Amino acid sequence: MPAESAPAKVNLHLHVTGRRADGYHLLDSLAVFGPAADEVAAAPAEGLSLALDGPFGAGLAAEADNLVLRAARALAETAGLSPGAALRLTKRLPIASGIGGGSADAAAALRLLDRLWGLGLGEARLAEIGARLGADVPVCLASRPMRMQGVGELLSPAPALPPCGLLLVNPGLALATPAVFRAREGGFTPPATLPAAWDDAAAMARDLAALRNDLEAPAIRLCPPIAEVLAALRALPGCLLARMSGSGATCFGLFATPAAAEAAAPTLPGGWWRAAGPLHRAA
Repeated sequence: MPAESAPAKVNLHLHVTGRRADGYHLLDSLAVFGPAADEVAAAPAEGLSLALDGPFGAGLAAEADNLVLRAARALAETAGLSPGAALRLTKRLPIASGIGGGSADAAAALRLLDRLWGLGLGEARLAEIGARLGADVPVCLASRPMRMQGVGELLSPAPALPPCGLLLVNPGLALATPAVFRAREGGFTPPATLPAAWDDAAAMARDLAALRNDLEAPAIRLCPPIAEVLAALRALPGCLLARMSGSGATCFGLFATPAAAEAAAPTLPGGWWRAAGPLHRAA
């Protein structure tokens, strides 16, 4: 059965730069991918169906309309065909955790079904479809480092990134994005100034440390264990930067090498979800 990886999206910084008249917030973020992923598989079928498995699959069983199915229907509608596919989602990323799992799943479904149905729409057209499904779907379609702006639909190339490692940690708690935005206080933050490239992970960490995730403070108020995760990450040998991703509750530690991130992972509390490995610098 053909399959497509749906890697975790990590926001190395996230500035809330404004708010549109319709209430949607404007963002500026450097998004990267790795080191954990869901998987979407598909086989030809008469109708449309979705099977769930993986460590977090049961958590989606009660959903009336999974994003994977919505993506399949949106693609079929655009192409003017009746949707037919037996889909399987292997859910390895925590749900509602700030690393774009649902968006990554939808993006993987769009890429996979574009091939399965022989449409050849290309990334730009798929991104237009994806933007209607969620703000993170276009960047997850690219699945490579990108600068995200607007409400997520304005994508531009990221700075050239050095080799480095990421350690993702979630305290086992879901956190709804709308609630975090509602809890945010204060004004807005200007867009970041980023260089064209970083020579090494230490230089990248120094520049990123001057930036922020504007959703971190409200997320901690709603979910205090996030602060415990961040403190644990900062105490790890070799951790160059620790920050929350997206709207939480997943946090990341940036390390000079994947091996350093992988070595640190087992020292964290056993009840926390974690994944360690390379920051993927290209698709």
